[in-house]
Amino acid sequence: MTETGKNGLTYAAAGVDIDAGNALVDRIKPAAARTARPGVMSGLGGFGALFDLRAAGFSDPVLVAATDGVGTKLRIAIDTANVDGVGIDLVAMCVNDLVCQGAEPLFFLDYFATGKLETDTAARIVEGIAEGCVRSGAALIGGETAEMPGMYPAGDFDLAGFAVGAMERGAALPEAVAEGDVLLGLASDGVHSNGYSLVRRVVEISGLGWQDPVPFGDAAGSLGDALLAPTRLYVRPALSARRAGGVHGLAHFTGGGLSEKLPRILPEGLGARIDLTAWRLPPVFAWLAQTGGIAGDEMLKTFNCGIGMVAVVAADRATALSRVLRDAGETVVPLGKVEPGAGVRYDGRLT
Repeated sequence: MTETGKNGLTYAAAGVDIDAGNALVDRIKPAAARTARPGVMSGLGGFGALFDLRAAGFSDPVLVAATDGVGTKLRIAIDTANVDGVGIDLVAMCVNDLVCQGAEPLFFLDYFATGKLETDTAARIVEGIAEGCVRSGAALIGGETAEMPGMYPAGDFDLAGFAVGAMERGAALPEAVAEGDVLLGLASDGVHSNGYSLVRRVVEISGLGWQDPVPFGDAAGSLGDALLAPTRLYVRPALSARRAGGVHGLAHFTGGGLSEKLPRILPEGLGARIDLTAWRLPPVFAWLAQTGGIAGDEMLKTFNCGIGMVAVVAADRATALSRVLRDAGETVVPLGKVEPGAGVRYDGRLT
């Protein structure tokens, strides 16, 4: 017979509920099962997850890994109790980066940390992660739920995501970017998942609350819901364009915006010229700029400003690839070209 301690303390009394964690795993198993894809050998429940690259169709693969979070967008999700989309954000921030390296996302793992596990909230977040995985063709094969009393205020949580993809050896991007290449912009679905420390400051200046009506455009619903629109997943359209031939580079616009992300995929001696009149600034960005008195150059290095990804393509393939991307559901904007120089030069101004 095991002797009971004199004070009767338990792990649950210290704030960690193992039963709640087990209940969460049981609830999210169907969501994870939706993400199954060729190559998955084992999923949730083990000490690790197995993936067979050969079964996924690769003969000489190179692995590509990415990790990211959702930033202070989580603060809005927590304060509004609208957590259903941040899981999609988490996946998008990782897999959109993978595809820019030329990789196909294979599997995803998440890390969810909170002071006290609320099963329903956690399940809604993981179900969003599963939805992001389904949309991008990645399998949700594992993760960690950490209940850490005393580390987070009541109701708060944090998220991190980890994605692994693969490509055949020699297929990495960027490749062969050259003078005269055309820049095809792919429209964003709003602010996505960066710049939210500035967004929250602008909302504070405006005097509005998250439940107030949307103050920009003709969108219905609350300001908080509008700002929580999930990050767009560009994986499937980007892979389709890559397979069609002529894509020399892809840039995903997160922190640093167009001004800092695009130069990363341009070789030394080449820059980009972008026509800012080629697209209209979406209402949410116009409102942020006006309400916060944010200068155009600050907007361009903080936010995506309506363009979430750019494909750098061969000039003689631009029309065909625009059609491929549109057929895959993207709004495509010819932005400009690659030219001699360095960095990004802009013509016109954001309107």
